[in-house]
Amino acid sequence: MKIGSSVFDSKRKCYIMGILNMTPDSFSDGGKWSTRDLALKRAGEMIREGVDVIDVGGESTRPGYVEVSVEEELDRALPIIEAIVSHFKTPVSIDTYKSRVAAPALAAGAVLVNDIWGLKKDPDIARVVSESGASCCIMHNRVNIDYSDFMSDMLADLGESVGIAVGAGIPPDKIMLDPGIGFAKTHAMNLEAINKLDMLKSLGYPIMLGASRKSVIGLALNLPVEERLEGSLAAAVIGAMRGASFVRVHDVKQTRMALTMAERIIYG
Repeated sequence: MKIGSSVFDSKRKCYIMGILNMTPDSFSDGGKWSTRDLALKRAGEMIREGVDVIDVGGESTRPGYVEVSVEEELDRALPIIEAIVSHFKTPVSIDTYKSRVAAPALAAGAVLVNDIWGLKKDPDIARVVSESGASCCIMHNRVNIDYSDFMSDMLADLGESVGIAVGAGIPPDKIMLDPGIGFAKTHAMNLEAINKLDMLKSLGYPIMLGASRKSVIGLALNLPVEERLEGSLAAAVIGAMRGASFVRVHDVKQTRMALTMAERIIYG
C-alpha cells in the first residue's frame, strides 16, 4: 500500500491511523483540539506514540451529524494539514467525502482521502484523488440497512466503490477498504463485520478497521465513550488477526503496544 512517499507492508503488519478531529461535535473528542497549536501538539504526541498516518477531519460524521459547508470544513482542516506537513514527515489523510474539500486538502499536503461514502456521495471525488496521485480509503456505507445477506451485500457495495476508484484511474496499490463500523449497520452487524473482516480480503485490497470508542463497544460493554479503551484495544487486535492492515484509533500509544504484542505472538 502506497500513501504519499511511504510504502506499507499490508501483508505482515498492522499500522495505526490516528484520529485528529477539528470539530466541536465529534462523538468522542469534539472540541478537544480546537486550535492550531493544540492540534499540532496532539499530532506530535501521536507521532511519538507510534502513529503511521494522521487523519484530519473537519466535519463530524457521528450518528445524526449535521453537514457543514465546504468553507467551514476547510477552515477547520486546512490550517492543521498545512501545519502538520510543515513540521512532520508522517503522512496526512483528509477525512472527507466532498471533492471541494479533498482537492485543497491534497494541494496542502494530504496524501490520502478517507471517504465515509466510498466515493459514491460526490461524483467528482474519485477524479480528484486520481488526478492528485493520492491514495484513498473506501468505506462501506449506504442510506438504508435493507440487506438481503449482510456480508455478501457489504462486499457487493464495496465492489461497486472499487469499480468507481479503478474506473477513475486510481492505482490498485493506492486503495484500501473499510467495513464502516457504525455506519448503516445494526449492533449485531457491526460485531459480525469485525469478526468476519477477513472476508473483505476477497476483494484484493488492504483493509482498515475503525472501531475505536464507537457504539459497538459501548453497547457490548455498557460503557460511556470515555471508558471504551479496553474494548477498543480488543477490537483492534481482533481486527489485526482477521487481516486488517490499518486500524483507525484515538488511543495511539495503547493500541501500538497491543498490536506489537499481537504481532510478536503471530509472527514471532
